[in-house]
Amino acid sequence: MADSPPSLDWLTAQAYAHRGLHGDKLPENSLAAFSAAIEAGLGIECDVHKSSDGRAIVFHDEELERMTGQAGLVANASVGELTALSLCGTDERIPTLRDMLALVAGRVPLLLELKSDPARSPVALCRSVRRDLDGYGGQLAVMSFDPRIAAWFDKEMVGVPRGLVVTEQDGRTLAGAFRRRRNLALARPDFLAYDVGDFPSRFAERHRKSGKPLLSWTVRSAPLLEKALAAGATPIIEGAGVKAWADRLDG
Repeated sequence: MADSPPSLDWLTAQAYAHRGLHGDKLPENSLAAFSAAIEAGLGIECDVHKSSDGRAIVFHDEELERMTGQAGLVANASVGELTALSLCGTDERIPTLRDMLALVAGRVPLLLELKSDPARSPVALCRSVRRDLDGYGGQLAVMSFDPRIAAWFDKEMVGVPRGLVVTEQDGRTLAGAFRRRRNLALARPDFLAYDVGDFPSRFAERHRKSGKPLLSWTVRSAPLLEKALAAGATPIIEGAGVKAWADRLDG
């Protein structure tokens, strides 16, 4: 693999707030949580699904209930139905990707994790994201556990950095190693976003030594932050991991 192009230096220049800087009445993946991350000078990691009518929606779960108290699947609801739902009983609503991009407006870098159904083609999801990214001038990258998504953006939206999200959980076997190599070959990613619980990892270390950026999720404590940094990974932080990062910068 070739060295990382200079255009990707921004990717590892700061930590990222996992689903925004949420907590204390600021729900995850909400505009309020994204505003808090911007104020803290953090990049933003968020999750993207597709609504039933083809809009890109910022939300993590496949099911609505945990965050909204309503039964049902994100994929079965329209954009109007989704954006009318309250997040965790607050005044915050489920945002569209377009709303989120308008709020951020290039002030901090973005990591968009696209959530796909492995049993279905991800093309409609990718197209919904591409429509909203058209004309956006800020720094951003797309990533997914699904290698087909990075492969699609490689062909259809050249210039957008592409990442493969990786975990070795339940996969530290010969079959798991083969699957990771296969996914890497299919995705041809510009960077990896690796499960911090897997460090140290020979697979991740080989990637980092190739010159490609390495990120790590989800860093929720000071020990996990040290683990990520020891592996040469840029942290995606949450909870106590946010304080640990701030303490490190202040120190």
